[in-house]
Amino acid sequence: MDKRVFLVLLLAGCADTTVNAPLAPSTPVAPPPAVSTPAAPTPPSAVTAPETGGQVAAFNAWLEQFKPKAVAAGVPQAVVDRELNGLTPNPRVISLDGRQPEFSKPVGDYIKGVISDDRVAVGRGKRDQLAFLPSVEQRYGVPRDILLAVWAMESAFGKIQGDFDVVRSMASLAADGRRRAWAEGELIAALKIIASGEDTRDQLKGSWAGAMGQTQFLPSNYLSTAVDFDGDGRRDIWRSDADSLASAANLLAKGGWKPGVGWAREVILPAGFDYSLAEGPREVPSWWEAKGVKRADGLPWTAADAASPAGLILPAGAAGPAFLALPNHFAIRKYNNSTSYALGIGLLADRFGGGGPLVASWPVEQPLSLADRMAAQIALSRLGFDPGPADGVIGAGTRKALRAWQQSRQLPADGYLSSDMVVKLKAQAAIS
Repeated sequence: MDKRVFLVLLLAGCADTTVNAPLAPSTPVAPPPAVSTPAAPTPPSAVTAPETGGQVAAFNAWLEQFKPKAVAAGVPQAVVDRELNGLTPNPRVISLDGRQPEFSKPVGDYIKGVISDDRVAVGRGKRDQLAFLPSVEQRYGVPRDILLAVWAMESAFGKIQGDFDVVRSMASLAADGRRRAWAEGELIAALKIIASGEDTRDQLKGSWAGAMGQTQFLPSNYLSTAVDFDGDGRRDIWRSDADSLASAANLLAKGGWKPGVGWAREVILPAGFDYSLAEGPREVPSWWEAKGVKRADGLPWTAADAASPAGLILPAGAAGPAFLALPNHFAIRKYNNSTSYALGIGLLADRFGGGGPLVASWPVEQPLSLADRMAAQIALSRLGFDPGPADGVIGAGTRKALRAWQQSRQLPADGYLSSDMVVKLKAQAAIS
């Protein structure tokens, strides 16, 4: 959700739209607004202009056809009328939803921002201070360090939760129409929370994309997955640390977390390695070792990890660190479907647990502009390698096309769109 970094963990923007895009999970994930590391609220000066009369009329028309849907879904008519009558759209939410970043941050810069010395120090302190963590870990099988990393990235350990009215935000997104079915479902979930009496409309505050509380849950996740771990009779993901982290643990457990298995390991690739295997087969570590892949730390695999399928990811291409992603990497991505996000969670958790930095260094890169990302997609299309629409979103289709082009040029087929690749593509396609 909008969490600045975890499904709101479920979010705040949209899943990985950067060049560091994700390895596709084994099962499809609903398109939540994903967020990343917590950011301060946008100042009033940055708020968009008021909505026009036409926008209000369109919103009102949508609202009238939505109300019977909510009642049919089980929301009492009185709650629908009380919460939705007189509701107006929030133009800032629509602006944020349609905003494509002008520049995409390199994954190395993102990870360096995630794993700051201050954040690591706070997380290690929380690890020792929170007496409920061992019980949460025992009940759900999710390591405390992973939960602390989610907490850190989603809300800065509960400090930055967002102050948008979730009902108004979801109604604005639904009326806008780009993700109507999803937003209407979340709005109905929010109304059901209010109707249950468990939380009030005033309590339902979160990111612009509807992610709520310390672990940034969307309303539907709150209904299905939030837990009352402190035993006070309320599932309070806004004020209760225990409820928040236990709810995150429950979400990860339902997302397929495998107790006793790792999330990923940094590896070293041999000279002449076939980089096109990235984002490809998921095989046990011995399969990769037969191809010359070795753990960067030189340690042996645990029995559980050795028996688990792992996929190769190259977040910064052939020039950056390489990882074998184990099943729990993909469980993290059920929270937020982004390779960068999952790496940030896992690497931060490792540091909370006393681990050190990576062996390989992140390459020094310049952010790619939206114009360059789109130009690369146009170039691939002109050259006969279909990347999908030229929208500047470097997803699986673009990376697949880029790998095929790289192979045709006898370049390392890592599927990574660097500034150097942009230059080469534009030159071959004669794009100025």
